Amino acid sequence: MKRLLAIGECMIELAPDAAGKFDMGFAGDTFNTAWYARRLAGDQISVGYLSAVGDDEPSHRMTAFMEDAGIKPHLAKRVGRSVGLYMISLKNGERSFSYWRDSSAARTLADDLTVLPDLQAGDVAYFSGITLAVLPAAGRRTLLDVLSKARGDGIQIAFDPNLRPRLWSDSQTMCDWIMQAASVSDIALPSFEDEQTFFGDTNPAKTADRYSAAGVTTVIVKDGPRDVLIRYAGREELVPNDPARTVIDTTAAGDSFNAGYLVAKLQEHPDASAVAEGCAVARKVIAARGALVEV
Repeated sequence: MKRLLAIGECMIELAPDAAGKFDMGFAGDTFNTAWYARRLAGDQISVGYLSAVGDDEPSHRMTAFMEDAGIKPHLAKRVGRSVGLYMISLKNGERSFSYWRDSSAARTLADDLTVLPDLQAGDVAYFSGITLAVLPAAGRRTLLDVLSKARGDGIQIAFDPNLRPRLWSDSQTMCDWIMQAASVSDIALPSFEDEQTFFGDTNPAKTADRYSAAGVTTVIVKDGPRDVLIRYAGREELVPNDPARTVIDTTAAGDSFNAGYLVAKLQEHPDASAVAEGCAVARKVIAARGALVEV
C-alpha cells in the first residue's frame, strides 16, 4: 500500500451560515489536501496527518474528526496547549479571515520529530509554506532536516510554497525559507500569482526555472484558471485547464488540486494526466461553498 503523509496545522474553522450564525468545522491548507486525498485515493493509498494538538476538548474533537474522515492522525499531544482557530467574515460576498493561533500546539510539531512515521521508499510526504511559517526557526530547521533524510531514503517530498506574508516577520525571511524548503523537495506546486508578487517572476517558466535550480525534479506551476506548466525530466509541458463553469468559492482550490495530483502520481499516472486530474478536482471544489466539499 502506498502512503501519503501531510504535515502542518489543522485549525478550528468558524464559518457564517445564511442566518449569520457560525458553524464549527476543521480545516487548514495541508489538512484540506489530506481530506481530499482520502476521498480520491481508494483502498490502495493510506493518508495520514502529522501535527500536534493540545489536551483539551477541541483537540479531542479534531482528532476524532480526522479519524472519522479516514485519515490516520500522527499527533503529538502538548499539555496545556490547544489548537488554532480562524473565523471567516463575509462582506458584500467577499471573505476575510481573523486568526487566533498563538497557543496552537501545531507550532511545536517538530519539537521532538526525528523521523516521518509509517513512510517508506516510494511514499509521499507533503508540506507547505504555511507549515514552515507557524514553526519557530529551530522547528523549521528540524523539519527540513527530517524531510531531507527521508528524501535520501527514497520518500518523495512534495511542497506547496503557499506564500502567506502575514505569517512571517518579513517577506525576505519568507522567501529565504521557501527556497530552503524547495532544496529538500522532489515536487514543488507553486502558484504563479504569488511567486510573481514575492519573487518577481515574469512568467510561469521563470518560476519553474527557480525551483528547478534549487533541486526540485518536478515543478507544477498553477496559474489560476489558465493552463498549468509542468517542468520534469528535462521537459516542459502545458496542460490545458478547462475554465470552470461555476465559481462560488475558491477556498481550497489549490489544496484540492494538490490532492488530485498527488493521488494520481501515487497511482503512477503520467504527470500530465495527474495535473489534469488535479484541475478536475479543483473545478468541483470551487463550484461549492467551503473548504471541504464532497467531490
